Amino acid sequence: MNSLLNRLESRLGRFAIPGLVQLIATLQLITLVVLMFLPVEAREPYEALLVFDRALILKGEAWRLFSYVFIPIPNLFFAFIAFMFMRFLGAGLDEGWGAFRVNLYVLGGMAALAAGALFFGFSADAMWVYLAVLFAFATLYPNEEILLFFILPVKIKWVALFSAVTVALLVFSSPVFAIPAFFALLNYLIVFTPGFVRGRLHAARVAGRRARFEGAAGDGVFFHQCKVCGKTEVDDPALQFRVNDEGDEICSVCRVKP
Repeated sequence: MNSLLNRLESRLGRFAIPGLVQLIATLQLITLVVLMFLPVEAREPYEALLVFDRALILKGEAWRLFSYVFIPIPNLFFAFIAFMFMRFLGAGLDEGWGAFRVNLYVLGGMAALAAGALFFGFSADAMWVYLAVLFAFATLYPNEEILLFFILPVKIKWVALFSAVTVALLVFSSPVFAIPAFFALLNYLIVFTPGFVRGRLHAARVAGRRARFEGAAGDGVFFHQCKVCGKTEVDDPALQFRVNDEGDEICSVCRVKP
């Protein structure tokens, strides 16, 4: 998967939008400011132009496939907090992934959400897009701290866990929300599930080796073995072993070989 993404990035990376999450957050805040200065009778028609409407999209109003993410929180204070929070998350994802992969994650998630909304008839909402961004950031930087309401320091993993529990309760109380939740978080599942599965499988292999190691007796019993050369810490006590992306152990000698 990484090699495919690297090839795509080398070919298409120049088309990526830098700071995509920050741009969406900024445009959402600008939309709120515009709505505040419009006459009351003009606000509803203006906002209606941005709403995800399946019937109108099928009639040709294609901009609604993405314009819904610009619909702001009606309260200026909470809208500003959301703006700052999304800028923080977006900057972290840009640093960890780069602009191309952030674009692929966010736009791919929006495409999946739009496809699900068109097929099943639910209305797409910016909340789902922002949840996928939050979960990605919390997975990459679980112990990063934020100041909740600019006062209380909280680790981002707890914010994500609270959000996940809220979504689970929403789905449990009204199962119809399971469909939009699935499509909204499909990008997160695609990106992070393989690594999670590899991690669990590796942990199981390590636990199995440790059990055999601790239960065995005599010389020649080893705990680590290089996937490339087959050497163990018994063959060379100076060897150091690391686990690669595939979950295989590679010794320090083979890691430096071209």
